[in-house]
Amino acid sequence: MTQGRPLLNRRLTEFGTTIFAEMSALAVQTGSINLGQGFPDTDGPEEIREAAVRALRAGHGNQYPPGPGIPELRSAIVEHQQRHYGLEYDPDSEVLVTTGATEAVAASLLALLEPGDEVIALEPYYDSYAACIAMAGGTRVPVTLRPHEGAYRLDLDELRAAVTPRTRLILLNTPHNPTGTVLTRDELAAVAALACERDLLVVTDEVYEHLVFEGEHIPVASFPGMRERTVTISSAGKTFSLTGWKIGWITASPELVTAVRSAKQFLTYVSGGPFQYAVAEALRLPDSYFDGLRADLRAKRDLLSAGLAEAGFEVYKPAGTYFVTTDIRPLGEESDGFAFCRALPARCGVVAVPNAVFYDHREQGAPFVRFAFCKRTDVLREAIERLSRLREAR
Repeated sequence: MTQGRPLLNRRLTEFGTTIFAEMSALAVQTGSINLGQGFPDTDGPEEIREAAVRALRAGHGNQYPPGPGIPELRSAIVEHQQRHYGLEYDPDSEVLVTTGATEAVAASLLALLEPGDEVIALEPYYDSYAACIAMAGGTRVPVTLRPHEGAYRLDLDELRAAVTPRTRLILLNTPHNPTGTVLTRDELAAVAALACERDLLVVTDEVYEHLVFEGEHIPVASFPGMRERTVTISSAGKTFSLTGWKIGWITASPELVTAVRSAKQFLTYVSGGPFQYAVAEALRLPDSYFDGLRADLRAKRDLLSAGLAEAGFEVYKPAGTYFVTTDIRPLGEESDGFAFCRALPARCGVVAVPNAVFYDHREQGAPFVRFAFCKRTDVLREAIERLSRLREAR
């Protein structure tokens, strides 16, 4: 305390240590299998890691790269958007490379919000969204995805009702973490129509774009009237199992890129120079790579989902991402995901994450727990074996 004031900015007082740090530390302390934090336990493609080594040795990116990102990566991002979605962008004025998607979200919200602006976010939401909205002085307005017939669904009437004269933007995440929902074409069309009707911006986090098992990933920027009002965010971490590299990007109109760059340049300025060269090569990998990644994770999703169901959880099988949400109540547990997750390492030697941390309405997420399946198959099998103790203890 100094001058009678807390040291931490009041906008951040509700945000302590992230649940991921807490649960990962608990996994280390107890020797548990960590299915809480979403990082793979194998590295990405060897040829892409070697590309980073070549860049380092050749002196490419060892000094400050250009502020918007190296031209090779910006061109590769443009090619990627055209190849997969038919979206055309200019590499010089409509692409910005960031320090992962997290910085892209932060810079976008810091740039586009004024204090008091309202931001609609789909609840449960990735925890950094709430912190970034708070740092920008905005007010978050959650619209809750609710379980229905084995999956989570967006209530479009609730979304429309959430818009007020103070609403500045809609913050989307599809494929959606933590629920695994992939918004449908009809849902996205309704979001696009609402944004156009009410003159709203859309910031869309699409980092799991290549991890879709049912349905398809459709960028909201591809809908009529949306290209000029959408900031599309993605990154290399999830697609290439290189989460530590922290290479992300946005694609948007020149005006939106200029605005976001104005904030981003005072955050990290630039980062990951040699990795940018490697990610440029990664984005140009053949379709077989993306198909193989998807098939591998689909099999792991099915394996873990079946094991969790056998252990007694109610399982919401995800259409995308690499997380599966479960309901603990069929196990005879009370609706307290926090207590369940904190006790689970001692009970079973497995770590998960309580979904309630992703909600403003904590009671809505209280009985739900998230497991990550981006792990080796043998690790998942061992986790399933350990979790079977829950069934045996009933």
